[in-house]
Amino acid sequence: MADWSGTDFHIGELKIQAPVVQGGMGIGISMSGLASAVANEGGVGVISAAGVGVLGGGTGKLQEDRAGLKAEIAKARAKTNGVLGVNIMVALTNFEEMARTAMEENIDLIFAGAGLPLRLPEFCPVGCKTKLVPIVSSARAADRIAKWWLRQYHRIPDAFVLEGPKAGGHLGFHPEQINDPDYQLEKLVPQVVAAVTPYEKAAGRKIPVIAAGGVFTGDDIHRLLRLGASAVQMATRFVATEECDADIRFKQAFVNCREQDIGIIKSPVGMPGRAIINNFLKSAAAGGQKPENCPYHCITTCRQEKGPYCITAALVNACRGNLENGFVFVGANGGRVHEITTVHRLMEELAAQYRAAVQREQQNA
Repeated sequence: MADWSGTDFHIGELKIQAPVVQGGMGIGISMSGLASAVANEGGVGVISAAGVGVLGGGTGKLQEDRAGLKAEIAKARAKTNGVLGVNIMVALTNFEEMARTAMEENIDLIFAGAGLPLRLPEFCPVGCKTKLVPIVSSARAADRIAKWWLRQYHRIPDAFVLEGPKAGGHLGFHPEQINDPDYQLEKLVPQVVAAVTPYEKAAGRKIPVIAAGGVFTGDDIHRLLRLGASAVQMATRFVATEECDADIRFKQAFVNCREQDIGIIKSPVGMPGRAIINNFLKSAAAGGQKPENCPYHCITTCRQEKGPYCITAALVNACRGNLENGFVFVGANGGRVHEITTVHRLMEELAAQYRAAVQREQQNA
């Protein structure tokens, strides 16, 4: 395990050795293989609940998704004693049922974004130890969730993930905000830390803020921790690892990607997203794709009858390496990925870069 020089942090009673949370990537990109590998390196490994039943050949029925999630959690637990989480999109039509399933399986953490998880504490059974971590894009959202949970459930979030506009996948920003300096992660971290601080007294514990979106190096981690974050969330870099659960052709798309290949798309779910622009997306933008029906009904905000493609079908195809009929979400720094490595080597690299940044800071003090 890499040496992170005393950067361990707590989410409730969970002690996390490395200040790295692996982002949940659906459909099928971060499952038990990747999550357990990251957990074994001292970070937080995260399974994506999105479309988990479809991956096994299902049709998106609730029982298939529940069974699929249970199976992935069990497989991950068999491979690690580390900290494991599940990422569940609030916009999923079965959000409540998947959250309850993860809690029944005693998952360590639930990360909930793509909407405000205002009702999430309501799903917790008596004695549930699962930590609840909303994903937000602003101090205002963090304050609203904390205030609502405290008033309605006498509970405060155990941590927050703050996802900035350089993240991959669906983004919680208007298109005009994505490149606006006032909405960049470095500006947002101190704002969210300040918004969360008053709730720490009520909670009687620290509420970690986990910075996400465009984090690529150990230097980035050092900078964000100095701004007040307790840890970072990284996704793009973990795709190009041997342990990532996606097809090798999916991973190779990251290795082959150049900065100019990355763009912002309008997703059928009604949000902007960052992806590698390929022929599938070009054809969709030109009106060349059109779904015949909606086989999954997976996202509450999806208007497939008006959209150019079924996003679940496209992402499942991509996960399986069929990029002619799918596409790849990617972070803003995806063009800097040049090789497929292992989770262990990546974590060692990040830790070494972090320690070097600390040493430079001390020398310049």
